[in-house]
Amino acid sequence: MDNLLGAMADDLVSQMDAVSWAEREFGHKLDSWQRDIMSGTHNKEILNIHRQAGKSTTAALVALHQKETPGSLILLVSPSQRQSSELLHTVTIINGGKGVLNESALRMEFDNGSRILSLPGGERTIRGYAGVDLIVLDEASRIEDELYYTIRPMIAVSGGRLLAMSTPFGKRGWFWKEWNEGLGWRRHQVVAWDCPRISKEFLEEERQTLGPLWFAQEYECAFLDEQANLFGIESIKGIIDDEVEVWDL
Repeated sequence: MDNLLGAMADDLVSQMDAVSWAEREFGHKLDSWQRDIMSGTHNKEILNIHRQAGKSTTAALVALHQKETPGSLILLVSPSQRQSSELLHTVTIINGGKGVLNESALRMEFDNGSRILSLPGGERTIRGYAGVDLIVLDEASRIEDELYYTIRPMIAVSGGRLLAMSTPFGKRGWFWKEWNEGLGWRRHQVVAWDCPRISKEFLEEERQTLGPLWFAQEYECAFLDEQANLFGIESIKGIIDDEVEVWDL
């Protein structure tokens, strides 16, 4: 009897504490930034985080914790349907079939009325959802501006949560703009040097292989205008001399 009561108490605590719940489901201790995301109550969070940091796992755990609230609608959005389906696959693996009524490569429906849907990266095909409780934008820097602007109104009435996560992709697009000057965002940045699962030797090899620009973008979360231009903005500014007389031709 005592064991049963103890188990019930543990379940209740886990439901109230998202971090405890996630660590129990995941089976490992989460990184500090992952714990921060799981315990966060802010409705708009943007993550500028290096490759292979565990973004997909974190997003999956956030989605699964949200589905514990009956009747929740959770949308997983990526630049392509394939990527969204891969994220849903991660959700499926972590969930392990718990409470699932119907399941496919595109959706999960649970016995408490909650749904998790993976959606394509097209503005025209994603309209029509309302009252969304959680939207996860994966590889967000590659998501087109039009799609992002279409998504935002979906949480206008529900007050749902928007979680955008990505490595940078140059000084362009809504992800760059929101990271620098967007209103209402809680920002998180994690570079690969702080990841306990990636060795310093591997990172040094990657730096030499990829070169400084790609390494800075993929592992150090740098927004680089050089990715889109032959010469970066700062390089161009550096060769301009305001004192030179302009010829009138």
